Amino acid sequence: MRKLVYGLLTMLMVALVGCVTINVYFPEAAAQKAADQFIGTVIDSAPASGSKDNEPSPPPKKDNQPSAMLLDLLIPAAYAADVPNLRIQTATTEAIHGRMQERFRSTLAPLFNSGAVGFTHDGLVAVRDAAKVPLDQRAGVNAAVADENRDRNALYREVANANNHPEWESQIRATFAKGWIERARAGWYYQDSSGAWKQK
Repeated sequence: MRKLVYGLLTMLMVALVGCVTINVYFPEAAAQKAADQFIGTVIDSAPASGSKDNEPSPPPKKDNQPSAMLLDLLIPAAYAADVPNLRIQTATTEAIHGRMQERFRSTLAPLFNSGAVGFTHDGLVAVRDAAKVPLDQRAGVNAAVADENRDRNALYREVANANNHPEWESQIRATFAKGWIERARAGWYYQDSSGAWKQK
């Protein structure tokens, strides 16, 4: 009987330790918040479709969304202090952010508005309909998309490395991929998990 009780207690301890370990591996809530802020400042830097240059850009998405507020209420402060944050600001990510903002303002936003390009399910950008781009501009569009994807790949890798967890890169990519699609404006295209194009 004593062996049975000891065995059950040991299994319970292993299960509890396993649960705690899972919670500290990848800070998903922190990653979502960081990705949302980064994505918001890139997308919101471009004027909306049909807006004039002198009209203000839409305001950035607020952090006090009901789901975020509910999460803050449900997670005690003592527990939240033990959950790791996600470091997203480094000299490299700031440089990438600046390039992405400028590229979005000058080139990508009009292409998203026309439906020529869209967000892929893996956190990148792809030419969706080349026929929407004049023939003499296609090489420039392809170059802009390649530059954007190079920066996106570098961003996901840098965030993982900045947090001393290079193995997080795929999870960071997935978090950003979801964020880009969620922040896409009405009329923009994105790929679902199967790779099919859909319009918001």
